[in-house]
Amino acid sequence: MNTIQVDVVSAEELIFSGQARFVALPGEAGELGIFPRHTPLITRIRPGAVRIEKADGTEEFVFVAGGILEVQPNHITVLSDTAIRGKDLDEAKAEEAKKAAEEALKNAKSDIDLARAQSELTVMVAQIAALRKFRQKR
Repeated sequence: MNTIQVDVVSAEELIFSGQARFVALPGEAGELGIFPRHTPLITRIRPGAVRIEKADGTEEFVFVAGGILEVQPNHITVLSDTAIRGKDLDEAKAEEAKKAAEEALKNAKSDIDLARAQSELTVMVAQIAALRKFRQKR
């Protein structure tokens, strides 16, 4: 079977490490799909779901709040400040954080406050979408 080593790493811990048949994730310019022996690549990734089709055919979902992707022919590394396993996502907390970001956006007093609130809102919307995608697959 043709597989590739995949490591998803957050600032705190190794979230996933294992062999995969295929990986899909939100690249900076659109959705990326990576198979074993892919051309080497380094790119930024947007907030969203990383879908890993493991060697045994099951799927693993990880939410990342953006980061960096490095692809080598036999190894994929996803580096993100924040990465959460799909099964650990909490929709109520994400909705709460989204509402707080929307409120901060309304009350922004400077360009920095506005940018920070927009960034947080983008991440929360992506997290909620990833959670819903994860639940559909289950």
